Amino acid sequence: MVTPPTILRLAIPSPLRRYFDYLPPAGVPRQQLQPGIRLQVPFGRRTVVGILARVVSQSPITADKLRQAQYCLDKTPIIPPSLLQLLTWATEYYHHPPGEVFFSALPQHLRQGKPAAPPVYRRWFLSPKGRAAELATLNRAPRQQQLVELLRPYPEGLTSSQIKEQLGACQSSLRSLIAKGWVHSQEELLCKDKEPLKEQLRHQLNDDQKAAVTTLLAAQQQFQPFLLEGVTGSGKTEVYLQAIEKIITHNRQALVLIPEIGLTPQIVERFRRQLQAPIAVLHSALSDRERLAAWLAAYEGRAAVVIGTRSAIWTPLQHLGIIIIDEEHDPSFKQQEGFRYHARDLAIMRAYQAKIPVVLGSATPSLESLDNVKRRRYSLLRLSQRAGPAQTPRIQLIDVRSRPLEAGISPSMLAALKHHLGQGNQALLFLNRRGFAPTLICHECGFVVPCRRCDAYMTVHQRTDRLLCHHCGAEYPLPTSCPQCENPLLRPRGLGTEQVETGLKTFFPEVEIARIDRDTTRRVGTLNEMLEGVHSGKYRLLIGTQMLAKGHHYPNITLVGILDADQGLFGSDFRAGEHMAQLILQVMGRAGRGNKPGEVLIQTHHPGHPLLTALVDHGYRHVAEILLEERRQIGFPPLGYLVLLRARAVSPAAPMIFLEAARKLATEFNSQGITLLGPVPAPMERRAGRYRAQLLLQGNSRTHLQRLLAAWVPELEHLKAARKVQWSLDVDPVDLM
Repeated sequence: MVTPPTILRLAIPSPLRRYFDYLPPAGVPRQQLQPGIRLQVPFGRRTVVGILARVVSQSPITADKLRQAQYCLDKTPIIPPSLLQLLTWATEYYHHPPGEVFFSALPQHLRQGKPAAPPVYRRWFLSPKGRAAELATLNRAPRQQQLVELLRPYPEGLTSSQIKEQLGACQSSLRSLIAKGWVHSQEELLCKDKEPLKEQLRHQLNDDQKAAVTTLLAAQQQFQPFLLEGVTGSGKTEVYLQAIEKIITHNRQALVLIPEIGLTPQIVERFRRQLQAPIAVLHSALSDRERLAAWLAAYEGRAAVVIGTRSAIWTPLQHLGIIIIDEEHDPSFKQQEGFRYHARDLAIMRAYQAKIPVVLGSATPSLESLDNVKRRRYSLLRLSQRAGPAQTPRIQLIDVRSRPLEAGISPSMLAALKHHLGQGNQALLFLNRRGFAPTLICHECGFVVPCRRCDAYMTVHQRTDRLLCHHCGAEYPLPTSCPQCENPLLRPRGLGTEQVETGLKTFFPEVEIARIDRDTTRRVGTLNEMLEGVHSGKYRLLIGTQMLAKGHHYPNITLVGILDADQGLFGSDFRAGEHMAQLILQVMGRAGRGNKPGEVLIQTHHPGHPLLTALVDHGYRHVAEILLEERRQIGFPPLGYLVLLRARAVSPAAPMIFLEAARKLATEFNSQGITLLGPVPAPMERRAGRYRAQLLLQGNSRTHLQRLLAAWVPELEHLKAARKVQWSLDVDPVDLM
């Protein structure tokens, strides 16, 4: 009997939407060639790392033309079968190049072919001899003397990086002290389990919370999606904690996805205090070594819980027992560049493949999740009241038409601020627009300073005397005269958080103010320092963007003021109303979370707008019903399915030419009634010096849409017009901008 040939089908980092076939390396036993291992292979004129997706016996390329892999980098799969299954599904569903999909699951060290070994760091100590030594004997070696002086107050030692931070590079001096017997060192794991924090008293669960935990634990080892819908402050995190606590006692692991890096420290501390278990943290702000350490801790089962942002969905957890997506409605779970996946949707699929429960938590669930509850695909767990003594805040609209505004603040808002601050409480003002003013206008001729690379205006940042484009990052000094008429009368127009902060300092000169937005939190650790200042009471008045709206618990904030509720009422994107309602309610949820009653004031020029009045008078569920009916009428998600083909180029004509050809091609494959809309220029046609256009595919069947994509997308790469543009496919787009 003839033994079928062994052909390795590899995912290789490449923009091509295909796998690549290779012959096995010489001398490698067949049993070692398991899907999920990395191999080094020749690729064109380079040598690259590939991931074995599967072993096959046939290839479209003849055996004599197949190249041979050079050697295996792993003896066992670095990507376990469960994660490999998810990556394969994601490749097919999002129609993205498999190499880019597979390698998105690996830390940078592993992508480069380095060993899958936990990173270590070196810690330096003074020996007993070094502690007893006279420093005067080192007078001729001042560097060594400095090292001994530095180490003496630290019996637990200092790391190499800590020593370098204090004294700079001093390896030769360390070697000399080792030779004297004064200093010794040891290696420690970078992701070593930390000492458990002193356990806090658990919160007493109310009836809704108890029912939710009981239901979640009863669904173990079976696929079941749950929507945990609870008003802000209702104790969703306590439900997560008590469910996870039971699950990890059975040697299972938990994956918790959160929307923002800024939420990570407080969530991790709370989890560590209550669970008393090893926790790994994964997000984009970690160094490559830190990310590798956390990734391997999860892979090897040393981490019972993984907490991370959207990319943590790719964490290799071989004993996964539950997945939790906190603030599941948040748009940041959608990757908007490169491989455009949605972490929430992938979490559902991963739970389905692993046969485990998945929990989607939110005070303002996405319309998709609410529709899935209606269709009985998800089970609803509802927390209808705030936990503990906290009460729902009182809400009031402030009509600012024809009213004087100083730094964007109305007299009614200013009076409320004075009252709450006078009571010794804290207050939060929300404006989702950073900078001093969104435009700079000439008072003489009306010229508004534009970005030179985008169809957008430059934002004034007065603190740094700069103009910034918030779309492409372009930055210029503030001009001294109008670029068009050369008149010096240039005036900022509109409102930003920087301008509000300036006004608040005038109104409340004795009050410490914290402005929390992307400009003030760029330096690592700044956000945590500011949040600590809020919790300690140092900052009594906060002004910020949506960074303040998500999940933070400030028990002493009794007033929340929303300075401009109108930004989302007239947005051009089909999700604008949904996002507006979610953001307003999330911000409102920061008020009255402690023992004191809360108040929410919302400034608007449109107090009679039906969405705004519905939100204030009837709550989010009523708004969601209105929006779902609108989506039903136009056939948009969740009552329809969308795919967006985007193209961009230096030439304004090239994207439209490519998309016209793509539309014609799609028409040839379209036998399922898919609607093709466009091509049209993007809402912001020019961005970062590139012209953009898009073609929208709309259908009422996901199956039919996927069938069209499977035939259509491979052919797009062969279009002549595709060579002159950069194009991308966005399946289930979050926005159409």
